[in-house]
Amino acid sequence: MTSLPSIRALTFDVFGTVVDWRGSIIAEGTALDLDLDWAAFADGWRAGYQPAMARVRSGELGWTRIDDLHRLILDSLLPEFGLTNLGEAELDHLNRVWHRLRPWPDAVEGLTLLKQDFVISTLSNGNLSLLTNMAKNGALPWDCILSAELAHHYKPDPEAYLTACHLLDLAPEQVLMVAAHEGDLRAAAAVGMRTAYVHRPTEYGPQHPKPWPKETFEWMATDFVDLAEKLNKNTGRNRDN
Repeated sequence: MTSLPSIRALTFDVFGTVVDWRGSIIAEGTALDLDLDWAAFADGWRAGYQPAMARVRSGELGWTRIDDLHRLILDSLLPEFGLTNLGEAELDHLNRVWHRLRPWPDAVEGLTLLKQDFVISTLSNGNLSLLTNMAKNGALPWDCILSAELAHHYKPDPEAYLTACHLLDLAPEQVLMVAAHEGDLRAAAAVGMRTAYVHRPTEYGPQHPKPWPKETFEWMATDFVDLAEKLNKNTGRNRDN
C-alpha cells in the first residue's frame, strides 16, 4: 500500500459517515409519542435532500443553507405523515434534529485517535451552525469545522473540496477525504485529494444493509478506529516510542 507521508489533514463527510442520521431521527420521533412510521419519515426526509440541492444548482433557488432545505423538505412531508397540526416551535425543534444527530459508536474514539497525528475537520454540506451544534452535542473532537456553505457550492461540486483545501492551506494531495459514500470520494479524487472509504452498513437501516463498494479506494476501513490503525501503521508513526 502507498506510503502517505504527505497527508496533513483528514476531512470527513458527516451525514452517514460520522453520525447515524436515520437512527437519530427515528429515536427522536419515537420520543414524541405520535402514531407515525418514523423510519419511513426519516427515509422520506433524506430522499428529498438531493432534489432540494438540485433546485439550487439549477438556479431555481438561490444559495440556501441545508437547514433551510431541510425545512422545505419537512414542510412538504407534513400532509403525507399527518403532522399538519404541529406548531411553528415544534416544527423548528423537529427540523433541528439534524443538529442533534448521534455519532456512530466508534466515531468519537476513532476521531480522537486520528486527531493525534492529523488535523481533522468536517467537510459536509451541512451549514456551519448545524455542524457546530452537532459537534457540541455529540462531543466530536474536530480541530475545525468546514462546510460547503463556505464555498456556496454543495458537494460533489469541485469548489466545495478545493475551498476546504485552500482554507486548510494545503494542496489537495495533502488532504485525505473520508466518507462512507463512493460518489463523495470520486469527486474528491477528481480534484487531487486522497480517499478513504469507511463502511457504514446500517446507514439505511438493518433491513437494508449496504454492501462493500465494488470499487476500491486508497484506504478501505471498517470504522474510524480501523482507519486510525491503518494510517498509523502505513505512515510509520509509533505512539509507544
